[in-house]
Amino acid sequence: MRRVPVSQRLFAIADIPVLLLLATIIYGVIALSREWSADFQPVNEISLSGWMLPYYTLLSAVRGGVAYGISLIFSLVYGYTAAKSKTAERVLIPMLDILQSIPVLGFLPGLVLGLIAVFPNTNTGLEIAAILMIFTGQAWNMTFSFYSSLKSVPSDFIEASTVMSLTRFQKLVKLELPFSAVNLAWNSLMSMAGGWFFLSVCEAFTLGDRDFRLPGIGSYMAKAVSEGNTFAMVLGVVAMITLIITMDVFFWRPVLAWVQKYRLEDVPGVAPPEPLMRLIMRESRIVRWLKVVYRKNASRRLADLDVETTEDEGLRVRVTLGHRVLVVKTGKVLKTFALRRLLEFVVPALAAAFVVWGSVKLFRVLAEIHLTTWVVLIRNTIWSLIRVIGALTMSTLWAVPFGIWVGTSPRRVRIAQPIIQVCASFPAPMLYPLALAVMATFGINFDWGSMFLMMLGVQWYVLFNVLAGSLRIPRELSDALSLMDISSKDRWKYLYLPSVFPALVTGWVTAAGGAWNASIVAEVVSYGAVKLRTPGLGSTISQAAESKDLPLLAASLSVMVIVVVTLNRTLWAKLYRSAQVRFRMDG
Repeated sequence: MRRVPVSQRLFAIADIPVLLLLATIIYGVIALSREWSADFQPVNEISLSGWMLPYYTLLSAVRGGVAYGISLIFSLVYGYTAAKSKTAERVLIPMLDILQSIPVLGFLPGLVLGLIAVFPNTNTGLEIAAILMIFTGQAWNMTFSFYSSLKSVPSDFIEASTVMSLTRFQKLVKLELPFSAVNLAWNSLMSMAGGWFFLSVCEAFTLGDRDFRLPGIGSYMAKAVSEGNTFAMVLGVVAMITLIITMDVFFWRPVLAWVQKYRLEDVPGVAPPEPLMRLIMRESRIVRWLKVVYRKNASRRLADLDVETTEDEGLRVRVTLGHRVLVVKTGKVLKTFALRRLLEFVVPALAAAFVVWGSVKLFRVLAEIHLTTWVVLIRNTIWSLIRVIGALTMSTLWAVPFGIWVGTSPRRVRIAQPIIQVCASFPAPMLYPLALAVMATFGINFDWGSMFLMMLGVQWYVLFNVLAGSLRIPRELSDALSLMDISSKDRWKYLYLPSVFPALVTGWVTAAGGAWNASIVAEVVSYGAVKLRTPGLGSTISQAAESKDLPLLAASLSVMVIVVVTLNRTLWAKLYRSAQVRFRMDG
């Protein structure tokens, strides 16, 4: 029998994982749609059977994916608007600081109650609320990263784009998006981890005397922990690890490998292997067929594009789509430009008016809080601040030397990078039962032990930034120190630590914000019939959300916002300016 060449076969081996992936995505979307359209049932019965766990994991994965898509669109629009308009920047960036400092539970009551009122007959409101709460754990880090990248585009690149007469859209596609791709990809990975961190809170929560539960791996783990079912908890951890590894192999590794082509510098000796998913996509016959179909349609549309110029109208573009002819004239472009200029003033004015209105409403609510409650809030804030500082200190003590040690060796980077990605993506609250067992073994008081629980979630912000900073250490400086026979101690003192300090400050800022948010789950932990609670701002917010005490919740959130924004505008801003001035590598 004559063998058919591989290039002529209808299907290839690489098509099998592609078909499985497509089938899984389609089934996940259908399953989530079924949950959305189901009759309103705030308390879904969660089964701890291992057979239901793949279904729950798939639902959580689809929710996280939808939330990430919304976060990415929000980050691009919000970050671009803030970076390109000085008027909008003065309103949007302080507002981003405030939004970043509000924990997930701060959005929970308003989202849930409001969306249930809009969709009273189905679970659509609850599902949208869960997705939006995951969104609040993802969006702010990505938005700030994209905004910072746009503000730091090298001036010679901007001058080159001006000489080439690129339009705003062309500059965005050809310069600004590629320049920000690396930072956006890495921060997307961290943001996805932030969404997983609060998964149990988003899928299973209590408001007053009402219990809300959606089927998912977060609610599965919440029920397993509340019942003290060790076997179910182990199954949940295994399922979460499987989900993280699957997303890493099929999505994050190809994305991180793809954005490497947009790096400004080449790192000698660093040649990461091609990700498995990219190899599969390249060898898949189905993917090749889809590419051919797309290119044919794109070529057909370009063939329908007719550009002509006239003396009275200037440039005119005629686009033929079927039987319709659309003509775009330069006059319409001028009107669009005028509309955009108008929006630059209207949008900030509306945002400012909304802030004033909200501030008045908030002041009326806060006026109901007694003085003794404010005193307790200040005391709890001091406790949480001490824990945040402790978590940052412990994270720095191990993440800085480890990150530099890994980042200064291409071989160690290739080995450690996928392991670090998986560990950082794993939601720390799922490890809390194990951490509590360790603390009980060593007799650690929960008042201080909650600091370690915070560290489990925020340490990765420090490590990722230190690792990124060490990867940018100029090879020439390292080689020069080797030629001068500099000791290892002086190499760390004069090269490694100063080089990573700007990135370390960024890690401190993001880790501090993550620690304040993590306090709402680290200061109140349930395990079976035991519920551990320690005085702190996070435990106060959790208690206010559970009891549906909206004035106390508003007061607690206001205090947290004030503290976080004040630290960002004073301590962290000063350290960031110092790092940029004293430890710059380009002058």
